[in-house]
Amino acid sequence: MGGVSTSTAPSASERALGDPEDAAGDTHGRPWWRVMCLTGVDYFSTLGYQPGIAFLAAGLLSPLATVVLVLLTLFGALPVYRRVAQESPHGQGSIAMLERLLPRWRGKVFVLALLGFALTDFIITITLSAADASAHVVENPHVPAFLHGQELWITLGLIALLGGVFLKGFKEAIGVAVALVSVYLTLNVVVIAVSAAHVLENGHVVTDWTRALTVEHGNIALMIAVSLTLFPKLALGMSGFETGVAVMPHVQGAPDDDPVRPAVRIRNTKRLLTTAAVMMSTFLICSSLVTTLLIPPAEFEEGGQANGRALAFLAHRYLGDVFGTAYDVSTILILWFAGASAMAGMLNLIPRYLPRYGMAPEWAGAIRPLVCVLTGTAFLITWIFDADVNAQGGAYATGVLVLMTSASVAVALAARKARQRGWTIAFTVISVVFVYTTLDNIWERPDGVKIGACFIAAIVAVSLLSRTRRSLELRTTDIEYDAKAEAFIRDCARRTLRLVAHDPEHHDVGAYRAKVRKIVEAHGIPDPGDLLFVEVVVEDYSDFESRVVVSGSVAHKEYRVLTVHAATIPNALAAVLLDLRDRTSVRPHMYFEWTEGSPVAQMVRFLLFGAGEVAPLTREVIRRAEPDPRRRPHVHAG
Repeated sequence: MGGVSTSTAPSASERALGDPEDAAGDTHGRPWWRVMCLTGVDYFSTLGYQPGIAFLAAGLLSPLATVVLVLLTLFGALPVYRRVAQESPHGQGSIAMLERLLPRWRGKVFVLALLGFALTDFIITITLSAADASAHVVENPHVPAFLHGQELWITLGLIALLGGVFLKGFKEAIGVAVALVSVYLTLNVVVIAVSAAHVLENGHVVTDWTRALTVEHGNIALMIAVSLTLFPKLALGMSGFETGVAVMPHVQGAPDDDPVRPAVRIRNTKRLLTTAAVMMSTFLICSSLVTTLLIPPAEFEEGGQANGRALAFLAHRYLGDVFGTAYDVSTILILWFAGASAMAGMLNLIPRYLPRYGMAPEWAGAIRPLVCVLTGTAFLITWIFDADVNAQGGAYATGVLVLMTSASVAVALAARKARQRGWTIAFTVISVVFVYTTLDNIWERPDGVKIGACFIAAIVAVSLLSRTRRSLELRTTDIEYDAKAEAFIRDCARRTLRLVAHDPEHHDVGAYRAKVRKIVEAHGIPDPGDLLFVEVVVEDYSDFESRVVVSGSVAHKEYRVLTVHAATIPNALAAVLLDLRDRTSVRPHMYFEWTEGSPVAQMVRFLLFGAGEVAPLTREVIRRAEPDPRRRPHVHAG
């Protein structure tokens, strides 16, 4: 639509979000392998506790269950998130895909629910990783005895340190991540290689394991069947994919990349996801084998030396306390920094969605207050779980699996919309597998969905309160007029601007005549030919902020009409009135008829559907936006 565009102040979401690259201190794209390390501090750090959790969940079947997990990773999660990177190349992930597929309030409520599980995933990443780091601290033989039994306080200290980093700033994340991941994976290669050598030297551990498997489970078919039922408990090994697509804005593209569909950046992100998945799958299988074969089962139990730190146990046993301590330090640092990856994810997600929905207080767009709230939440979760790694595993897995399930459903719907029958079938099958995995995890460990439900309830409660409180804000991002609307305004502004609010559903000539007669009689307007009718067409009433488009037309060859397309009637009218005042230097008049009905019911209509008692609401929006009564547009009702 042609015409003049008038920009208002930046919207809440724009102030909150800004440039996603600048928000992280990264104004240029980085090579994909370096960005892989940023998401890798979350993904690869699970090696610190995954082998121990796998053994506690699957026992001697841990390697077979891990193989099933790896197959689901490579042929389920990886294809799904490669498609997510293609469909949502600016870091919004699967949540944005589902938001586009589900319209109006349904989409927004669904997004709020997914945000609840995303926050569960990210918050538990911080608390669980810090708890496992504290376990590595106290289990090190060189640590003073007074620290034993102080895991809770050590975990809280690590979380506080993480919050302090973000309060100060977070600009060199990728460089730190590259160093941590490089050292950590190198040390893991050494530990696994030395452990594998001990397996080869002591071949009886393999025969002992296979004999015990046969006695416990019978034939191989039964072992595979049992592993298929057990692998959902190992779902922590698939964490990191959602972070992988969230960091896409940092991935280097090409100078001539299309800003909307950056093909090179998408291709590099797919390389990132594939490389990370293949590397992690290799580490998961190898670590599961050596820990199962070489560590006595009793050591995995609570109080055992391998509980939550199986590979560290092998590092100390086979490479000595000096190397073991170096491994512990590396593990502590990467587990602590995994929390940084999760914190960055939340600082990306919350301002991206909630302010745009009007469902967050204004401070949610400011990094430091949000960091304080998230850090306090992590303190609370740590205290509830007493810094226990195993106790938090269910909540973490639930958050990871719900996000993966939503991603698989999103790509299945996207493939169906694109009429790609083969991919639609494949992604539907993957979705069914993830649904089963998620439901099985919830059945076995319901604490995860309880924590997720608490986050969802908190988000919905804060969102509704915030939306109600902010409902009378001036919620327009910019206003655009077409040529005919410009001509109408220019002509009327020579004398005065008199606008009449009119319901676009009453478009017969009798309705316009009756409205003119009432306005003239009630307000004594000398020249009804100066009246401009204003009709607001509400397009998506669930939107909080909207771009207002004003078009001019002539109804029944007699009445000049400005048609306004917006998300809410009172806020749009107030924005147009204030904009016309600024454009013409004339204080416009707007005339309303009172709406019949209960004031409470009208307010609910306004909050949910953008309508309601328009006259007083429009006046109140203007009053809040313009503190000087002498500069406010005139609002008349009768």
